[in-house]
Amino acid sequence: MLARKGKELESALRPVWVETISWHSSLMTQIEGIRLMKRTKYQELAIIDTVDFDRALVLDGFIQSTYADEPYYHESLVHPAMIAHPSPRRVLILGGGEGATLREVLKHKTVVEAVMVDIDGEVVQASKEYLPAMHQGAFEDPRAKVLIMDGAKYVDEALARGEKFDVVVMDLTDPYGPEIAQGLYSAQFLKKVKGVISEGGVFVTQAGSSFFFEEEYNAVLRNVSANFKIVVEYTLWIPSFGYAVNFVLASDAVDPRAMTAEEVDKRLADRGVSTLFYSGRTHVALMNFPVYRRFKRA
Repeated sequence: MLARKGKELESALRPVWVETISWHSSLMTQIEGIRLMKRTKYQELAIIDTVDFDRALVLDGFIQSTYADEPYYHESLVHPAMIAHPSPRRVLILGGGEGATLREVLKHKTVVEAVMVDIDGEVVQASKEYLPAMHQGAFEDPRAKVLIMDGAKYVDEALARGEKFDVVVMDLTDPYGPEIAQGLYSAQFLKKVKGVISEGGVFVTQAGSSFFFEEEYNAVLRNVSANFKIVVEYTLWIPSFGYAVNFVLASDAVDPRAMTAEEVDKRLADRGVSTLFYSGRTHVALMNFPVYRRFKRA
């Protein structure tokens, strides 16, 4: 009993990190320390150690990734799109400063080049120094090309060069979050993105929360649907976010919903991909579970 009381007292004395998860709700988690806190050219950056989620990357007050649960997010963002493509060789990542999306893309031995474009070099540098368990050396992989620049500018230049990618992954802050990413969810920009996707290619983006920010999510869904023939929504609960995050995957040629668990597992094995969460069964579940919507009561 005394040990329990001591634990409760110790817990009560810890500082807490509070962030909004909607306009009217917040998530509060206890922290053990702040490793870095600074204002970059584009946003507020923090790297903190939390009790429940271990180390966390925070941008403009919103948790982006934590050691405890980031594989749920990054594996679910990357692998359905990568597996849907029969042989992804060139991949473009917009955002993803902590390097975990790059890490997951490079697990596929079919990949010969992964171009990661992030506007905030200070986030990338901080991730290299403070978040080694997230990038796991992905920045040093010879197949990785990391560019610090505006993703919109890069896409414009890639279009002018006639560059093509088999898979494009957008790992940006939320469409209702910091202004630096909001324009990249527009129909106009997504049309440009489609222009750099090769025939038979696949696009995927995280899209915030359809439950808490339904209007903004619907806008992303409409903008993707305006540019691609096949559009798939899926969702997954992320504990450190305090909500289920949404993903939108799109293509003009392939539909990930048609793949069986056995087909997914075979592609993973053939490409030498090792995962902590994603599998054939997980893929089928993600493709079939409905996204969260707010029930309208009379």
